[in-house]
Amino acid sequence: MAPKRHRVVSVLVDGMAAFEPSVADEFFGYDRSDVLGVPWYRYTTCTPGTSPVRIGGFQVVEERGLDALRRADTVVVAGWCDPETPGGEALTDALRAAHARGARMVSYCTGAFALAEAGLLDGRPATTHWAHADRFRQRYPNVDLDPSVLYVDDGDVLTSAGSAASIDLSVHIVQRDFGADVATQLARDLVVSPHRRGGQAQFIQTPVGPPEECADGLGEALEWATAHLDEDLSVAMLAEVALMSPRHFARRFRETTGTTPHQWILTQRVGMARRLLETSDASVEQVAVQSGFGGAAALRLQFQRSLGTSPTAYRRTFCADLPV
Repeated sequence: MAPKRHRVVSVLVDGMAAFEPSVADEFFGYDRSDVLGVPWYRYTTCTPGTSPVRIGGFQVVEERGLDALRRADTVVVAGWCDPETPGGEALTDALRAAHARGARMVSYCTGAFALAEAGLLDGRPATTHWAHADRFRQRYPNVDLDPSVLYVDDGDVLTSAGSAASIDLSVHIVQRDFGADVATQLARDLVVSPHRRGGQAQFIQTPVGPPEECADGLGEALEWATAHLDEDLSVAMLAEVALMSPRHFARRFRETTGTTPHQWILTQRVGMARRLLETSDASVEQVAVQSGFGGAAALRLQFQRSLGTSPTAYRRTFCADLPV
């Protein structure tokens, strides 16, 4: 008897961008049984309604409705332009039913909003595009959201970050289903990395500079601090610039910025180091000194903690024309 072919159903919703649904089609819809020597997926798509849906610049007429989810082994929900409208009640009910039946649930990018709307992420770790993290947390506070990673595998529910991270998750799914050798061969055929180093955090813009609105002398202190990040900054020093007592300064700082002076300075130093790595040919040691870390070892440690990558790997990703 031939091995069972895993059924993957991708949900198409009007207003989706074209990239993520195309990733699902490329990974699961293109039959690679002969090339890879395994029984590839049986793939289909479905829509919540009967009207054609617009996917990017394409109009798609779909024959299957949400009834296709009743036999799916894996359900894929890609992201769409307005995550505040997660697909409607019919889709929410169908996703709940598919999960209750035992289907593996997968979201790309803002597709996590649809899974969360159905309650499938409550109490679970998950991710989505970093730009939508704040809205996601406000809407779904019961989800353990981590916007720093490329994807999260929580067994029967898997979520990925924005756009290209859907490729990372798809490679991971193929590895889970068929093993590392098949996943590596597929990645090589598609000319993508079998495993991308670092997480989503390295793509998040980190502001360098004071908050736009600071009462008292706080704004002056933060502006001064950003111009002296290479110095040994202390609360007492910043408080003196702000003409406040250290205790009052620390309290006003947290009220205004929502964080501590130490964490704020650390964030600014990481941001400066990122800009230097992107725009200059300074060595990692020089970048570390100029951004206030003192030495390359401290910079590497903080990059690993904050961004999940190294300064050298970060430079390769974002400034490939500079020497490393």
